[in-house]
This record gives sequence, structure tokens and C-alpha cells, in this order.
Amino acid sequence: MKLEQYLDVIVTFLQETLTKTKMDTYVLGLSGGVDSSLVAALAKKAVGKEKLMCIMMPIDSHPSDLNDALELAKTLDLSYLVIDASEPYHNLIDLYAKQGIILDKATCSNLKVRLRMSILYAYAQNHRGLVLGTDNKDERYTGYFTKWGDGAADLLPICHLLKKEVVEASKMLGVPTHLAERTPTAGLFMGQTDEQEMGVTYADLDKYLSGEKVDEKTEERILQLHRISQHKRDEIPAPIDFKRD
Repeated sequence: MKLEQYLDVIVTFLQETLTKTKMDTYVLGLSGGVDSSLVAALAKKAVGKEKLMCIMMPIDSHPSDLNDALELAKTLDLSYLVIDASEPYHNLIDLYAKQGIILDKATCSNLKVRLRMSILYAYAQNHRGLVLGTDNKDERYTGYFTKWGDGAADLLPICHLLKKEVVEASKMLGVPTHLAERTPTAGLFMGQTDEQEMGVTYADLDKYLSGEKVDEKTEERILQLHRISQHKRDEIPAPIDFKRD
């Protein structure tokens, strides 16, 4: 199946899911990155502007992130809200500090992502909506997502697409080239990039997941990421069932 044909499959999936669940709208966190841009374009095509709400959630983010998201919303004619959660984010950190607990950098980064997901679900519950996830195949395999953060969603429309396919597909659907090819970043702190944090490039991940050969060191890193993140893809552990007398 060609990529263009598979995009039609995703559009149909989004249409049928909203009808089947009898919900009113889709809710999406729009970051300005290519993954959320593609999901926005697919959802808009599937259900229209009136049944898709995009929410931009800057939290101490670089101004370019919000500017890119706003540009995309204008280009694709999306309905959107901007909710700056910087103040509640810092309030939470301060609450821990008052208890003598200093949250480390990684914890603070994940707190940002989980706070954003809470904002999305609050809107979704209030408007009979379903939250759209933006994880691609590379991110799902390596676990490059925050548990109960961006990994929490009601649907994962692009989870079977490689990163290069996400970029290609976004261009097909009208995402400006400079946004589609923007350096991937979660916007967690200044200068942060996905590839730097993972220790592997998306190009190599795409090759590996396509069955192509990568060097031994790269393969070891990819397998390590997959292994240590397995808990993110598993069901929540529980003991054996309680057999009542």
C-alpha cells in the first residue's frame, strides 16, 4: 500500500471512530512539530474544523514553538486555544520544594508533559471529546514518550508511520515544508532535541524498523531503548485474579 492510500485509511479510521463512539469532537495538543501537525491535518480532513480542537500549551517553551503552532493553525484553518500552563507548573514544583523535595530535571520535564495531557483531558471530558495521540512508530518502539503524558491518548492515528513517512505525509497534506522538516524536539528545555536525548537518529531508527542494516553500536542502542521502555507498552501489572469462595 502506498503512503497516500494509507493516509486515507487513517482518515476513515478517524471518521468511523468518532461515529462509533458517539463522541462530539477530537482534541489535540498542537506543538508546532511535525507529528502533531500531521495528526491535525488528518483529523481536519476526517471530521472538519468544527469537530477538532487544537490546544497549544506553552510551559516555559521557546517562543518559536508557539509561533510555529500558530502558523500551522492559520495555514490549515484549525480551531485552537492557547493555554499557558507555566504558572501552575511552577506552583507544583514550589509545592514540592516547600516539603523539602527538589524535583530533578527529568522529573520536571515529565511533569510538563503530564500537565499538558491533563489539560487536554479536561477539555475533552467537558466537550465529549477524544484525545488524539501523536506518537509515531519510532517513538513507540523506543519508548520515547512520557508514561501517562504524551503516551496517554484515546487514539494513536500515526503510530504505524516511520518518522520519514510522517514528514512526507505532512507535506502531502499541506503542512509548510519548514515546519515538516523542523528539528524534532519535545520542547522540554532550551536546546533539547529528540535525537540528542535518544542517542540515535530518526534516520537510523527508520532504517532499523524497515529491516535495513545499521551499525552494531546503533542497533545495540535501539534495542536497549526498546528493552528499558517495555513497561510503557505493557498493561499495568496486577496480581492473579481473586477467586472468591
